[in-house]
Amino acid sequence: MPRIRSSTDLRNNYNEISTFCHESREPVFITKNGQGDMVVMSMETFEVLNEKLELYRLLDEGRAAAKAGRTRPYEDVFRDIEQEIVDGRL
Repeated sequence: MPRIRSSTDLRNNYNEISTFCHESREPVFITKNGQGDMVVMSMETFEVLNEKLELYRLLDEGRAAAKAGRTRPYEDVFRDIEQEIVDGRL
């Protein structure tokens, strides 16, 4: 269940909200004049979210490439990855 707090509450109870974000790894939704205004989260949670978005982007790129017929045999892909590891490029 989302945690919702007011902007006044954020100002007056910053440390409490910060502790909640770090311990729960959940965002806090901040309202201003009773309306949604912004979302506060820990840096760690933000980084995980960005990593997920990048993964989704890459998966979508792969789907589009497959749909367009731009594919390679998996044996070739794994051989190239292994070579990059051996060469220190990955």
